[in-house]
Amino acid sequence: MKQTDEQFMRKAIEMAKQARAEGNEPFGAILVKDDEIAMIGENQINSLCDPTHHAEIGLIRKFCSEHNLFDLSEYTLYTSCEPCVMCSGGMVWANLGKVVYSVSHDQLAEIAGDNIMISCKEVFAKSPNQPEVVGNVLNEEGLNVFEGYSFS
Repeated sequence: MKQTDEQFMRKAIEMAKQARAEGNEPFGAILVKDDEIAMIGENQINSLCDPTHHAEIGLIRKFCSEHNLFDLSEYTLYTSCEPCVMCSGGMVWANLGKVVYSVSHDQLAEIAGDNIMISCKEVFAKSPNQPEVVGNVLNEEGLNVFEGYSFS
């Protein structure tokens, strides 16, 4: 049975909830190829004391290293929130084929306050690799992860 964007996004949102429960920021990601989950990831900035260990970049770093590859053009990354500038850059360097997110960058900025105000689409537009972008999948479910959460 073919999985849908919504099914994969539910898993990414589940990972965001897990990250939050483990004392990290509430972000999760799923890497998919040929309708199969290749790897899951979650934000671990606090548990690893690494401000760069966002769900997306941590997943890309680990997957590419473990599989000795740089080309994710046949993969889709599902992420609970639109990727930041750093993660978007990582997606460009990894030649990611497609990114699907739930909560938009603008919505996150309203919740979190100050942020680097550049959307993933802006990063991709000025990059040699431009992944396909699909946004706001299961948006309400994604926003629910942030209820009562305070960014430090």
